[in-house]
Amino acid sequence: MTDKTGQEEILRVDNIAFDTRLLPLSFSVRRGEIVHFIGPNGSGKSTAIQCLSGLFHGSGQVMLAGEALSSMDLHDMARYRSYLPQQDKPGFAVGVYQYLRLAVSAIPDAEAERVHQAILEICRRLSIEDKLSRHIQQLSGGEWQRVRLAAACLQIWPELHSEGRLLLLDEPATALDIGQEAALYRLLAELSEQGIAVVMANHDLNRALRHADSVIILKQGSCVGKGTPEQVMTVECLEQTFETTVEQVHLHDRVGLFFG
Repeated sequence: MTDKTGQEEILRVDNIAFDTRLLPLSFSVRRGEIVHFIGPNGSGKSTAIQCLSGLFHGSGQVMLAGEALSSMDLHDMARYRSYLPQQDKPGFAVGVYQYLRLAVSAIPDAEAERVHQAILEICRRLSIEDKLSRHIQQLSGGEWQRVRLAAACLQIWPELHSEGRLLLLDEPATALDIGQEAALYRLLAELSEQGIAVVMANHDLNRALRHADSVIILKQGSCVGKGTPEQVMTVECLEQTFETTVEQVHLHDRVGLFFG
């Protein structure tokens, strides 16, 4: 991974908290940085992502691109950041292509042809180009998740506008098979290389170990580790956090984790 320590700060988080679900947490994210929240179920990962989205209000302050998130309206937030919640399916029938078009509604002066090409490109990378003529209610769980991911990426797609800064993802690999998951992580790496910061909640610790620039470990709402994967994802810390045995294995210059 490229060193992002000298990059522009995109996100600054000062003491955000949400009742007992998330205790005060502070960190910063730089341009193109990939940050993974990991921790057991109920540890506060989703709550943290929700607070960063600006749609859920706790205490503390979130600065996005130098501006307080609390001072932005929904349209401004949508221009700078995209947010994928865990579950979200409209109760109405709409075509996949039309659904994806809605994702760019906040982009000023988005040219129809450029939007069309961006939709085709992202759908090709996620292998859903053949689903564009379907209705979202006709999709399987994995197909719908990839459509949602495509919409989230479109909203901050660098080739469509220059103001996109941050992609927030809550368990984005849900319902994906291993090939689809690999395609997702390739796409996130490409966005990172183009300067988009990615902050995500993740259950796959091996993916966090391999793909994250920074990891924040939560347990019962508290931060118990924060730093590079190598610094914080130690066997001792993971065993204490997840209350299970952990074995670290080295194979072909790569590190993997196995759990008891």
